[in-house]
Amino acid sequence: MSAISRRGFLGAAAAMSLNVASAGNRKNSASPIPVLHVTDLFRPHMDPDDHWDLACVYAQAFLGQIDLKAVVIDFPVKDRDPDIAAVAQLNHITGLTVPIAVGSPKPFKAHGNVTPNPADSDYNAARLILDVLDKNPQGLIINITGCSRDVALAGRINPGLFTKNCAAIYLNAGAGEPKKPADAELEYNVNLDATAHAAIFDLPCPIYWMPCFEQTRSLWVVRQFGTYYKFRQDRILPHLSERMQNYFASMLGKVQSADWLRYLNGPRDEKLLEEQGRAYRNMWCTAGFFHAIGKTVVADGRIIPTGQTPDRPVYAFEPIKVACTDSAGAQWTPDPNSQNRHIFRILDIENYPSAMTKAMKSLLTTLP
Repeated sequence: MSAISRRGFLGAAAAMSLNVASAGNRKNSASPIPVLHVTDLFRPHMDPDDHWDLACVYAQAFLGQIDLKAVVIDFPVKDRDPDIAAVAQLNHITGLTVPIAVGSPKPFKAHGNVTPNPADSDYNAARLILDVLDKNPQGLIINITGCSRDVALAGRINPGLFTKNCAAIYLNAGAGEPKKPADAELEYNVNLDATAHAAIFDLPCPIYWMPCFEQTRSLWVVRQFGTYYKFRQDRILPHLSERMQNYFASMLGKVQSADWLRYLNGPRDEKLLEEQGRAYRNMWCTAGFFHAIGKTVVADGRIIPTGQTPDRPVYAFEPIKVACTDSAGAQWTPDPNSQNRHIFRILDIENYPSAMTKAMKSLLTTLP
């Protein structure tokens, strides 16, 4: 997710939030949970959080917690390409063979049917999404960490598949401020295709909304209804395997060579890693990856099963009623009776950034 130029009700609702079932527990949890990951993963990168996110879902797949079915990469902005090399590197490291599709460049239209021509490459990603949905009746998780266009297109083509086979969508976009000012800006991911973003909330499946910030007027602050946090990269980078350090170095160094495998297996760029280690990385999407598999994170960074410990999680998802328009984004109110719309909320603002950093470290250090 690229950064934009990208608060709380208490009492009964907060207590209830701790017991909200994760999407990963809704259907058969005896086997790895099928996941499709949508991302704005580019090279050269715009914001490297996308590569950190991708590494997290690959680590979950490597551990057998999820079955990573596909990666959909947004159609790139000017002077960039979809970073298929990063996917190839993680496939090689983990031994997985996750397919890729590139999204549509065409803005989503609010009305009308979509009948894609089989030869029209603008619908490659939507077709892949529908194919993966169709083949996973036990319930597919969809992560949207960039533009919503291709999921919205798939929903327009065949909404019935979302009713039957989509366990949940984790939507990383927007601002969670309960009462937005009339002149509030749209958050970056929403602004990529505001019509498509609004269409996601109309899909007939559970939505776990993860606003990137609480407010778009005052960014880069950790607040209750926003997923944003940051960490210094040397809290994690030096602890990773050599190939994983090379994976990050090739992206952080904006390496344009097609020799992704030789770079991955080559010597580490110690100077670059040391320099980049001192840099802070903005993050948004991490909590959703854990919630989808029935896990949560507590203040000391431990990853534990949701609802199975007296320790208080640093975040939760709370039931809401929500409406979304192209021009104003999503507007919401608490709704304890909601079964299929939830919003992310930080329960421990002080410890949330460090807890998420430690949890991500413990996940990524499992990669070989």
